[in-house]
Amino acid sequence: MRDCHPTEPTHTAWQASLRLGFADDAGTTRLMERVHSGPLRVQKPLYPEGARICHAIIVHPPGGVVGGDRLSVSVSAGASTHAFLTSPGAAKWYRANGKVSRQDVTIDAGAGAAVEWMPQEAIFFNGAHVALEQRVELALDASYIGCDILCLGRRASGETFESGVITQHTQIRRGGKLLWWEQGALRGGGAAMHSPLGLNGASVCATLVGVGRPAGAALIDAMRALDPSLGVTQIKSVFVARYLGEDSESARRAMFGVWQMLRPHLLGCAAPLPRIWNT
Repeated sequence: MRDCHPTEPTHTAWQASLRLGFADDAGTTRLMERVHSGPLRVQKPLYPEGARICHAIIVHPPGGVVGGDRLSVSVSAGASTHAFLTSPGAAKWYRANGKVSRQDVTIDAGAGAAVEWMPQEAIFFNGAHVALEQRVELALDASYIGCDILCLGRRASGETFESGVITQHTQIRRGGKLLWWEQGALRGGGAAMHSPLGLNGASVCATLVGVGRPAGAALIDAMRALDPSLGVTQIKSVFVARYLGEDSESARRAMFGVWQMLRPHLLGCAAPLPRIWNT
């Protein structure tokens, strides 16, 4: 796991928001709207895969989130666009100061559009109190891949997640129909962290969800062979891969390996690893 600062900064709570709008311009996906308030930015659109796929790297300059901070990201992908969104490094959620930290992500994809929400891992310091909310609205023929890697405590520093709360709500709709609804709450040191029905003592958990063309049995078997800690399931048009383990780098390899196999099938394009993931 990557090293983190051992102490949390003290500052007035940030209320930061970022609104991004993508539109098709004769086969080129362009970032046509970029509105921010507070410390959330996209510095410039990138095209490492050509004009059809626009990469946007979302930057949070403070580098960490403290109690009372709220981050809000809204993404609108117009018809026939393809947007890939990621982050430059791990997100750090510091110990609570009596207030809750929040992150709200809203994604809207139009007809024939594809959106990939692929941030790097989130590290939750012991004592963090965090609420995560994600809402995805897809047109009937739009596609989506989203991934979250959650690291509980700082394993490299010998810290475990013995206190604090993390709540997570995710919903995905396609053509107005609810396809995926997941919610949960983890309490530091609580039963769910140690139960075989929960994390079973793992300090790293990851989930990748894909919506679109179903993966066949051969592809799913190949993904399961990537790592013994992976579970892979296809439920109608929803694909789900989950990882439980003790190491963030292993989780990254497993999730990004699944993404590299799923992306060509689901979105019809190759899956070269973005350079930012290796920095």
